Amino acid sequence: MASDTNEAAEATEAAEATEAAARSARKVREGVVVSNKMEKTAVIAVVERVRHPKYGKFMLRTKKLYAHDETNDVNVGDKVRVMETRPLSKNKRWRVVEVLERAK
Repeated sequence: MASDTNEAAEATEAAEATEAAARSARKVREGVVVSNKMEKTAVIAVVERVRHPKYGKFMLRTKKLYAHDETNDVNVGDKVRVMETRPLSKNKRWRVVEVLERAK
């Protein structure tokens, strides 16, 4: 009886560890807030360096991400970290994790 309880506890811990590993595998990006005019949503501009497939030159590409901001505390110009999440609306697939630097 005790071994059954032990095995169940170990299985639960293993499932939780797997879930935590999957959560930590989510994409994380850093960018600058370019708009916060929507309720609980901020638009984040993320710049990434991409190598041209044929010529090899590195280019800067900017991508706008719609991120969920539950507390509405980010302002335009803030540097933030966002994490991938489940789809929250048609365009919103990211959430604000933390504010790295406030706008001056």
